[in-house]
Amino acid sequence: MKSFPRLRLPRWHNVLVALLLLAAIPVTCRLWPHDPLRAWFPSSTAVYDADGHLLRLTLASDDRYRLWVPLEDISPAMVEGVLLHEDRWFRWHPGVSAWGLFRGAWMTYVRAGNRQGGSTVTMQLARLIWHLDTRHPRGKLVQMARAVQLELFYSKHDILEAYLNAAPYGRNVEGVGAASLAYFGKAPARLSLPEALTLAVIPQDPARGLPGNVNGSAVIDTALKTSRDRLFARWIAKHPDDATARPLFDLPLRLRPLSRLPFEAPHFVEQVLAERRLDGDDEMRVVTTLDLGLQHSLERQVRQYVERGAERGIRNAAAILVDTRDMGIKAMVGSAGYSDASIQGQVNGTLAKRSPGSTLKPFIYALGFDQGVLHPETVLRDVPSAFGPYTPENFDGHFLGPVTATQALVRSRNIPAVQVAAKLASPNLYQFLRDAGISRMASERHYGLALVLGGGEVTMQELASLYAMLANRGELRPLRLLASTPKTRGTRLLSEEASFMVMDMLRQNPRPDDAVAGQPSRLPVYWKTGTSWSFRDAWTAGSFGPYVLVVWIGNFDGSGNPAFVGVDAAAPLFFRIADALRAERPGLAEPIRRNPPNLRRVPICLASGDLPNAWCPQVGSTWFIPGKSPIRVSNVHRPVVVDTATGKPACPPYEPGRTRVEVYEYWPSDLARVFAQAGMPRRAPPPLPDCQGGGQPAGDPPQITSPLKGSSYRIRMSRLGDERIAFTATADASSRMLYWFVDDAYLGSASNGQPLMWAPERTGRFLVRVVDDQGRTDSRALDVGAVE
Repeated sequence: MKSFPRLRLPRWHNVLVALLLLAAIPVTCRLWPHDPLRAWFPSSTAVYDADGHLLRLTLASDDRYRLWVPLEDISPAMVEGVLLHEDRWFRWHPGVSAWGLFRGAWMTYVRAGNRQGGSTVTMQLARLIWHLDTRHPRGKLVQMARAVQLELFYSKHDILEAYLNAAPYGRNVEGVGAASLAYFGKAPARLSLPEALTLAVIPQDPARGLPGNVNGSAVIDTALKTSRDRLFARWIAKHPDDATARPLFDLPLRLRPLSRLPFEAPHFVEQVLAERRLDGDDEMRVVTTLDLGLQHSLERQVRQYVERGAERGIRNAAAILVDTRDMGIKAMVGSAGYSDASIQGQVNGTLAKRSPGSTLKPFIYALGFDQGVLHPETVLRDVPSAFGPYTPENFDGHFLGPVTATQALVRSRNIPAVQVAAKLASPNLYQFLRDAGISRMASERHYGLALVLGGGEVTMQELASLYAMLANRGELRPLRLLASTPKTRGTRLLSEEASFMVMDMLRQNPRPDDAVAGQPSRLPVYWKTGTSWSFRDAWTAGSFGPYVLVVWIGNFDGSGNPAFVGVDAAAPLFFRIADALRAERPGLAEPIRRNPPNLRRVPICLASGDLPNAWCPQVGSTWFIPGKSPIRVSNVHRPVVVDTATGKPACPPYEPGRTRVEVYEYWPSDLARVFAQAGMPRRAPPPLPDCQGGGQPAGDPPQITSPLKGSSYRIRMSRLGDERIAFTATADASSRMLYWFVDDAYLGSASNGQPLMWAPERTGRFLVRVVDDQGRTDSRALDVGAVE
C-alpha cells in the first residue's frame, strides 16, 4: 500500500496561533462584563447655586470628600504633571514597571535611603481599590498581580481617570475633583499651572496637602513647595515655553482649609439633598435655582432684625424668596441661626405647618370675584354677625359698618371676609386650598368658616406658591429647587381678571412706615399680613418686582408673644428685605403683565359701590368683569320733595316756589345702628305722606325702543360674538345716564339718547333691562336665533 507523506505545517503558523491566543486574553477580559472603576468609589455631591457658586460639598458614604470628574474635564497640565512626577512610562508598561521596582528596591534596601515603592499609577490604583498593605514583599506581589488585572480589564484612559479621582490629597480629601474644589474653590479644568503641579505632588505624601500657616494665611508649606518646584524644573525641560510662568511659582500659594469649605443656605441645601435621596438621584453635580447674592441679603436682614428685636422677645424668623417668572426659589432662610440650638435653628421653618392668620383672605376675595359674589368696591357689612354657631370678631374688637371689599381686605376685617366666604359655592375656600396642593388638611367639617381666619395650617413654601399664583394671573405652578427641573405652564385655579383685581387691592395696602412711602420711583408692593391665634405666628406675604416674599416671625415650640402681630413684627422685616434688594439691584423691575382682556373699569357711587344715580355725591370707579361681577344702580341716595314751610315731605302737585328737593341716605337698619355706635349717625329719612307719589320727584321711567317688543333676531352661527344689536330707549329729561343689563349682567352705560351695542355670544332667550340714574326701569324679552 502506498503511503503519503505527512503534512507538516510551517513553524511560523505555531507562532501565529500562540500570538492570537495571547491577544485573545485581554480582548476576552475587556469584553467580559465588569463594573466600571467608578463603581468602586462612592462619591460626594457638590451643590451649586444658579451662577455656579459652591453651596456645599457633602461627604461620600465612606466619609471622604470625593468628586468623580471625567478625565477630559481635568486640566491637561494636571494630568501630565502627575505622569511626569509618578509614572512617566505609564502609557507603555503593562501595569508594572521593572525599572521602577528595581529603582525602589535599590534606594530602599541597598542605599538605605528614603523608602520608595516603585509603584506605577496602576499599582497605586490597585492598592486604593483593594486596600492592600504593600509594606511587605507579599503585599507588593499581590499589588503587582492586581495591577496586571486592571490593565487587562480596563483601558489606560480608565485607569488614569480612576487614579486621579481616588488619589489621597490630605485628611479625608480624595481625588483631584474634590481637592481642586476644596483647596482652590474651582473645578479641576480651571487650575493654573502652579495649582496643577501642587496637586500633582501631594499624593506622594498626602500629609503635605494640609496648608501651613504663614503670617496668618493658609499657604503651602516649605516641603510641599520644594517638591512642587522640582516638578516644575522637569516640566520646563519638557515645555521650555512655560519658563515665563516662573514668577508665579515664587508667589505664596494659598490652600483653603477644609474648615472653610462653603456651608451656604443650609436649610435649602438639606431640602435639596433630602428630595434627591427620595428620588434616587445619584448625580454628583447639582445646580439649584438659588441666587447666593440674594441668599446673603436675606440672611443679613433676618439676622440684624432678630438682633434688634430681642428686647421684644423676637428670637427667631424665617423667610423665602421665589422668582415668579420660573418659580425658582432664589433664597431661603429656615431660621434665624442654623447653629443656634436654643431656637432649634436646624429646623427648616419654611417647611413647618403653621396657622396662616389672615394671609389667606386675598384668595377668598379672588374666589368671590370669579363666582360673581362681589367686585373690589362692593360695600360689605362690618357689623356683629353670627354664622350659625360661629360668631367671629375683628382683631381689634371694633366694627366699621359699611366698608368696600378693598378696604376690608387692606384693613384685614374678619366679618366681611367670613361673609364673602359663606357665599362661595364651587369651589369654596377649603376645596380651593385642596386643589392648590395644601398638604395634610383635615376634613372640611373640622375647619368650618374658621378656615377663613387661619383655622388651618400651611407651610411658608405653600403660601409662597399661592401668592406666586396671584402674581402669575391665576396659574398655580410648582416651586423649583433645581435648575434642571422643567418649567411648567401650571394649572389655572383663578381667572386672570380675579387675580389682577386682588393684586390691585393688595397694592393699595399702605406700608407700616408710610412716612417714607409714596415715592414714584419705588416698585409697587402687593402685600398682606397675618396673625395666628394666641399670637403664635406673625406673617407677611406679598410680591414686588419679579419676586414673591414670605416672612414669618415666631417660635418653633409654638409659644406665643403679644409682639407677634403681623403688621408690627413681620411687616417691618418684609419691607427691610424688599428695600435692601431694590437698593442692591437698581435694575429690579416688575415683569410686563398686560391687563386681562375681559376686564373693564366702570363708574360707581363710592358710598354704595353700585352704579351712580343722579344724586350720588361722590363718584369713583372700579374694576369689573362683564357678565360676571354683580352690580346695580345705587339707591342709597334718594331725593325727597320737601314742603319749605313745614319741612316735611310734600304731596303732589308740587309748587316750585313752596317745595325743594333734599337728598337722604337710605341705609339698612343694622348699618345705621353701627354708624350711630361709631359716633357718625346718619340723618334719618322722613316718613313719606300717605298721598300717592308723595315726596317723590316727578318723572317717567325709560321706555325701550330697540329691540322691538316681541322681536326675534337671527344671526349666522359664524357671526356670533361679532354681529351687534343696538339697544336704545327714550328717557325722561331728568335722566342723564342709562344703564343696560342682559339677564342681570351689566353691559355698560350710555348717555340719554345714545345707543349701546351688544354682540350676543350665544343663541337663546334673554331679558333686556334698562335703568336710568334715578332708579326707574323698563325691561323686554329678546329672542336670538341662528341661521346657517
